[in-house]
Amino acid sequence: MATYGHGKIVYLEIPTADVARSSNFYKTVFGWAIKRREDGATAFDDGVGEVSGTWVTGRPTSPNPGLLVYIMVKNIAETLDAVVRNGGRVIQPMGVDFGEMVIGRFADPDGNVLGLAEESIRSV
Repeated sequence: MATYGHGKIVYLEIPTADVARSSNFYKTVFGWAIKRREDGATAFDDGVGEVSGTWVTGRPTSPNPGLLVYIMVKNIAETLDAVVRNGGRVIQPMGVDFGEMVIGRFADPDGNVLGLAEESIRSV
């Protein structure tokens, strides 16, 4: 059951030239649930069912991030390998940032740049 409240991000539109390719990429790499909406569009729910969205055609991709969305993952190194195996590319290899997060960045098969975040466990 998703959490709703004022200020929560709930929906994303991801530009693509090929909806089937993009939905397969995000399903394979991140485990997103893919569904067909009543209007026929291919949509998704993220890996924990908190954010939904769809892929849109006819809109420019985002290869130069302004607003940058980060996706939480269990292991950035493994996820970046999966990104490359599934048609994406590594933009920024994994590196420590934000104190308690390890981050990386990738481009999906359409060139949209997104970030990855992995919780970092450190000794004090």
